[in-house]
Amino acid sequence: MDAAEFDKFAEEYRQLHVENIRASGESPDYFADYKVKDVAQELASRALGERPRLLDFGCGVGGSMPYFRKYLPSAEVVGLDVSRRSLEVAEESHPGTAQFVWFDGTKLPFEDASFDVVFTACVFHHIPAGEHERLMAEIRRVLKPGSSFFLFEHNPRNPLTVKAVNTCPFDENAVLIDAATIRRRLEAAGFASTRAVYRIFFPRMLKTLRVIEPYLTWVPFGAQYYVEAIA
Repeated sequence: MDAAEFDKFAEEYRQLHVENIRASGESPDYFADYKVKDVAQELASRALGERPRLLDFGCGVGGSMPYFRKYLPSAEVVGLDVSRRSLEVAEESHPGTAQFVWFDGTKLPFEDASFDVVFTACVFHHIPAGEHERLMAEIRRVLKPGSSFFLFEHNPRNPLTVKAVNTCPFDENAVLIDAATIRRRLEAAGFASTRAVYRIFFPRMLKTLRVIEPYLTWVPFGAQYYVEAIA
């Protein structure tokens, strides 16, 4: 999906997302919340300074912004996207929460080693595979040495996830990627080390079982996963 397609869906993104994930019993907020909470928990014991700088790569209409404020309140957040209209919607919906920056899809408009953390939520399945390593290398360039890139994606091994993506209008051109492939591409892009963590195993109707999810992060069948890569 190119910038024009993202522009087309910017106005109705949230409602389309609500309808598409109805079978999970959860709202888009549930999925946005857990991602940022996971990152915040990983970063809690690390020395990032009083005001760490965080890049939300492919921020779209800004669905993660309230959760950066909730879980990482001291962070200086920059939201980056190729869709100008999505950035306008993000700024209208979340005023004062971040600096929103347009990206031309090639070179990140930031200096080397200018971020403490980079976060991306279900963006790379919209990007042609041939572009992945180049963009990952750009992300590594803007990260400080030893800092983390948290890349969340849908898991193609989970049948409910595959069904949701296949029936979603804004995922029409999406190509799901497994965690092993993402890790190989990140390492080829120069990241020093990577690890995969699997998430979201139970729908809302089985939410009492979610207490065991922390013990299942190694099982490659969660609805989503993230890969942490160290620059």
